[in-house]
Amino acid sequence: MVDSISVLGSTGSVGVQTLDVAERLNIPVKAISGNKNIKLLEQLARRFNPEFVCAYDEDAAKNLKIALADTGIKVGSGLSGLTDCACAYAPCVVTAVSGSIGLIPTLAAIDEGHRIALANKETLVCGGEIVMRRAAEKGAEIIPVDSEHSAIFQCLEAQGTEKALKRILLTGSGGPFRGRSREETRNATPAMAVAHPNWNMGAKISVDSATMMNKGLEFIEAMHLFSVTPDEIKVIIHPESIIHSMVEYFDGCVIAQLGVPDMALPIQYALTYPERARCAASAPDFTAIGKFTFFEPDLEKTPCLALAMDCARRKGTAAAVMSAANEEAVALFLKEELCFGAISDIIAAAVQKLAVSGTPTLDVLQDADEAARCFVRENYSQY
Repeated sequence: MVDSISVLGSTGSVGVQTLDVAERLNIPVKAISGNKNIKLLEQLARRFNPEFVCAYDEDAAKNLKIALADTGIKVGSGLSGLTDCACAYAPCVVTAVSGSIGLIPTLAAIDEGHRIALANKETLVCGGEIVMRRAAEKGAEIIPVDSEHSAIFQCLEAQGTEKALKRILLTGSGGPFRGRSREETRNATPAMAVAHPNWNMGAKISVDSATMMNKGLEFIEAMHLFSVTPDEIKVIIHPESIIHSMVEYFDGCVIAQLGVPDMALPIQYALTYPERARCAASAPDFTAIGKFTFFEPDLEKTPCLALAMDCARRKGTAAAVMSAANEEAVALFLKEELCFGAISDIIAAAVQKLAVSGTPTLDVLQDADEAARCFVRENYSQY
């Protein structure tokens, strides 16, 4: 078990749950970050008494500094504050921020040799080759927090070797629109899209689940985390969300990790690994569940998943462009400025126009990210 943590994105769904887990396990919280929600940041700061708090938004940070003036807690802001939060206070950082903003602080924490409890999938989607190479060079552990990747990690740990792996079976619930046509969901509202049947998540990841982009991001993340090719990953729709993923071996054996749909489980394992500790979540009641069902994903109905799988094969800057365009498109959808059905259309257009091949540097990836965001902001009204 780690002896202390920092939490990037502490005001989001995974961040709040991470703090709850840390409190239950008596793990000190040394640093936390958020963006503009200074009311919650102040509450968390007073509850956990960290040494450092970062409000990414500059104006929010100024107000937070005033609010915490009586505590002696240091307050930072911007990317430098986020990087300090990741690097300077604890040997384990939970990266629960949303979007590619997590890439630079994660690399900085890797350079310090910290354990990365990775809940920010865009970090590997955008810069997976760079991140994994740097982690190997620095001897930094990357322990996945996403329930699917935690499941794969645990299945591989049970086997003790990756050499016999044939393929990863990456499961997903199918989201709130499973089985519905693109025409039926084209004008879905944000309220409809965030109503996930199994998981309680933040707005952005809930929309990604509705478009199946989340499973596409996880597809790319799994490639990098476990050093596999796209052909060694199969996506399976599993509506019950009890089997979080599986690993198939060359001898025909399949090992699965099962659990209730509760993020406290993978969060806790990332903090206690290689040990296990008691958790507030209960084990699945299999007699109550009754049966498991599985389906092939319909890629015509889920163009975001199809696009992500294509970007995984294209490499270069394709995944970075796709991820950044998706962030912007989802933000516009949540503000009701872009219809649900246009999310995939504008992301595909950004990838077609901007993606390049080759082995990009970090600077090239960051430029691609910004170009994709600009493309969506400048062209969304046409969709």
